[in-house]
Amino acid sequence: MLLRILGALILIAILVIAIVMVLSRTPSGDVGEVDLPAGSDRIVEAADQSWRVREEGPADAPALILIHGFSHSLETWDAWAGDLSADYRVIRFDLPGHGLTGPRDDAAYAVEDTVAQVGALLNEIAPERFILGGSSLGGLVAWRYAALQPDRVEALVLVSPGGYPNHGVGDEPAPLPLPVRLYLTTAPEVSVRAATRALYADPSRVTDEQVERIRSMMRTPGVPEALIRRIEQFTLPDPEPDLAQVRAPALLLWGAADAMIPPEHGRRFEAAMPDARLVVLENAGHMPMEEAPEDTVMVVRNFLASLAGGQLD
Repeated sequence: MLLRILGALILIAILVIAIVMVLSRTPSGDVGEVDLPAGSDRIVEAADQSWRVREEGPADAPALILIHGFSHSLETWDAWAGDLSADYRVIRFDLPGHGLTGPRDDAAYAVEDTVAQVGALLNEIAPERFILGGSSLGGLVAWRYAALQPDRVEALVLVSPGGYPNHGVGDEPAPLPLPVRLYLTTAPEVSVRAATRALYADPSRVTDEQVERIRSMMRTPGVPEALIRRIEQFTLPDPEPDLAQVRAPALLLWGAADAMIPPEHGRRFEAAMPDARLVVLENAGHMPMEEAPEDTVMVVRNFLASLAGGQLD
């Protein structure tokens, strides 16, 4: 969710002096190029926004939409897409104010705005019914969309979704500490690496390539300011009345070592939703689709196969 960066910086408080020292430096003006795979990305106009969209897999297969989390991009789903696109039409995109979709002119980044914007995009790129997945912030957007549009969502796959008040965010946004503001503005390598490692149960699995990709996306023109605006508008009111409206069967995937959104939230989701199944993965953190792709893909495949005897509309 949105506060995972803030949470990561708190959890690595023993590094705060080093981080502040790096944050105080003037960043290099040399920002890495983002290498886009040929032929799979396109630009789609929706909700007064130009969206970067990637689609893989058979056009006539069941559609699986995947939404990334805060400060990340559609690449967070690379491992899942590589496997699931054999049997599903996998569609991913960068959220507004993220990656290569870029910022919004109206700076409308509140959760309800993002749900409406994503809905407008899905009207352009998705079939009438589809499976909807999301991680963290993307999971929050996914289940809130499903509550509003129950006739369109066949099933939900939610990875550590946001929802319950957390890290000081509830009915009102939490104050944005200066170190976090500087982090989002400058994205120093050491801080991006530390924050990303805090999302994993096994930090050694974070690669240099991954850190540089996240850092490059965060430094796309307009994105740092958009990330700050999003945090300033971000709230987490009591989700249970809306969770009760989600009719689609839902898989809840959580890492047992998730330090950003605790697994206890998963148990609360499972109790509040009419048809939800919680799977907690040992030896995984906040990003199990990246940290344990083989295990999580197997869980997703088994869940989807179990629906309607393995038949999805």
